[in-house]
Amino acid sequence: MQLKTRITELLGIEYPIVQGGMMWVGRAELAAAVSNAGGLGILTALTQPSPDALRKEIERCRAMTDKPFGVNLTILPSVNPPPYAEYRKAIIDSGIKIVETAGHNPREHVEDFKAHGIIVVHKCTAVRHALSAEKMGVDAISIDGFECAGHPGEDDIPGLVLIPAAADKVKIPMLASGGFGDGRGLVAALALGADGINMGTRFCATLEAPIHDNVKQLMVSNGERDTNLIFRSLRNTGRVSKNSVSDQVVEILRNPDAKFENVAHLVKGADGRVALETGNLDAGLIWAGQVQGIINDIPSCDVLIKRIVADANAIISQRLSAFTA
Repeated sequence: MQLKTRITELLGIEYPIVQGGMMWVGRAELAAAVSNAGGLGILTALTQPSPDALRKEIERCRAMTDKPFGVNLTILPSVNPPPYAEYRKAIIDSGIKIVETAGHNPREHVEDFKAHGIIVVHKCTAVRHALSAEKMGVDAISIDGFECAGHPGEDDIPGLVLIPAAADKVKIPMLASGGFGDGRGLVAALALGADGINMGTRFCATLEAPIHDNVKQLMVSNGERDTNLIFRSLRNTGRVSKNSVSDQVVEILRNPDAKFENVAHLVKGADGRVALETGNLDAGLIWAGQVQGIINDIPSCDVLIKRIVADANAIISQRLSAFTA
């Protein structure tokens, strides 16, 4: 049974499954594999060291798939921000048709993308933010529940409540994000009012994810309790995998007088990249969500997506229909 939703129609994809834009992970080999399997692959713009490098990565991805794929541009407050406008220009000049925006105040970027006919999906963690983005003119929302990897916001609302709360108010198509990794989650998201799912951590544990096998095996062996919430006291909560580094960050920030400067040496993005690329699990932070608790293997993206869709169809046509027989 074909799962046609507003998301598959909007994005021109076969299945309502989108890959999250993940720092150091959203590269051409993963994005192309997801797109070739019928989902929407996403390149992460800031993984590339320069706008020109992003242009080359987009071309590399195009050589690997003729299916739709998108680019993530995450805007974060920073003392020395990257040249966001130049990255945006690289995306536009490269003829990308779908962009995922995330982070702080994306209006300038959204307006420029929309002026060039680009479909914009904005990732957010609260209904009020989703409504602001809808008013701004984005085409779809990705709503991130508290289970997610990365920054789940400060409201601590899990997907079971956040997704239907957003669906009640947001009129444009919506992806459910945070905690999704199998057919059960896809059916649940659709039942809660979403039009598809966004998966990050689950796509890290695939053959094509460009990270070390030690990291993939960590996600398979970890349970749903094996994450840490860091930066809580700094009002910038992040969910990461448990390791000696994140344990140390949590411990230091338990001191009510602790500031970011006290943990800055532990949380450098470059160190997280070392962990992902070398497999040294204690080299830096490894971002991962509670969905680790239902990750049991490392399949190809094609096998994973086909399995999710087959399981979702079986749940809809067999298990759920049995309740109304």
